[in-house]
Amino acid sequence: MTVAGGSTSAHGQPVSAMPLPYSPEELARLLGEDWKNLLTSAYRWMLLGRLLDSHLLALQRQGLVGPSYSPLSGHEATNVGAAMALLKDDWIFPSLREQLVALVRGMELTTYTHSLFANALDHSLGRQVPKLISAREVNYVSMASDIGAQIIQAAGCAYAQRYKKVNGITVAFFGDGATSTGDFHSGMNFAGVYHLPVLFLCVNNQWAISLPVEKQTAMSAMAEKAKAYGFKGIKIDGTDVIQVYTEVKKAREAVAAGEGPALLELVVYRMTHQSSPDEPVHDLPQGWVEKTMIHDPLARLEELLERTGALPLASRETIRKATEDRIRRSVAEAQVTPPPGPETLFTDTMKEAYWPLTEERETFDREQGGHFP
Repeated sequence: MTVAGGSTSAHGQPVSAMPLPYSPEELARLLGEDWKNLLTSAYRWMLLGRLLDSHLLALQRQGLVGPSYSPLSGHEATNVGAAMALLKDDWIFPSLREQLVALVRGMELTTYTHSLFANALDHSLGRQVPKLISAREVNYVSMASDIGAQIIQAAGCAYAQRYKKVNGITVAFFGDGATSTGDFHSGMNFAGVYHLPVLFLCVNNQWAISLPVEKQTAMSAMAEKAKAYGFKGIKIDGTDVIQVYTEVKKAREAVAAGEGPALLELVVYRMTHQSSPDEPVHDLPQGWVEKTMIHDPLARLEELLERTGALPLASRETIRKATEDRIRRSVAEAQVTPPPGPETLFTDTMKEAYWPLTEERETFDREQGGHFP
């Protein structure tokens, strides 16, 4: 199966993705009679993620977006399957590779690219690390680079949701490395003690930068850690978008019904380096590259769509071309948008301007010749 980036082994041999184990009848039972449209939508989003990686990694290497970019290749099914299973009122606390969650929930692609270029149309006006996007309009809190911090924040958000009696649950994404942080323990324990409406999604890509998961924990599954905090944990295949969608939907319904928090471990295979400034992980175990190709979530879905006749090759190629064009237009618009004006240094800092800020602005204005350029 050939997808963006190709599917050949380190020795140049073709590698086929593991077929998803579903018949049309089973897909109808799991997803409903409209399963073809559901999976076509999932494919469009997953392909967007894969192609964005290709474009944005190239742009970052050219110094056009930066200072870094965290690719999500290999994580597409966890992003899309989870996002499609959640509801509008849910709050999302992402980690580093959940860009697609924001887009699936309704963040405009142009808004996303403006953020990456930190230009005048960037929501944060260049004050945030460009890759750490946020989208208030879809309840998507800023992505977190300080590992594990979002876990305890998500627990607090879930407490607030219940206190205020509002709809929705809170969802926290984090990687396997975050399970070794104090915030993981604090957040999980707080959620368990107070029986909070929060769903924890541990996306285990088996590498915390260069540390393999077997050196991260002695447990056979991250999901087992939930038992220590008094709630359920389930381990699932994070490269199977259908399993991700159905299990996240089921877990979300249980959490929303008042059954307390839950932990899902979604096992994926990191297909790239940690982030764009890094070199690919050294000392990978023999056969790792081939393993990532066998478990490539996009290739697995493509094979299923082809086998079931839901989306033949010609239709997929049309979708690919339209997606490439959409990305190019979005990037081109962001590239020609000017940076934030110097006057923005003094905006959005205080609700009401106070005298030091006023004096600073007046001084700046005088030094600029009586006006902002």
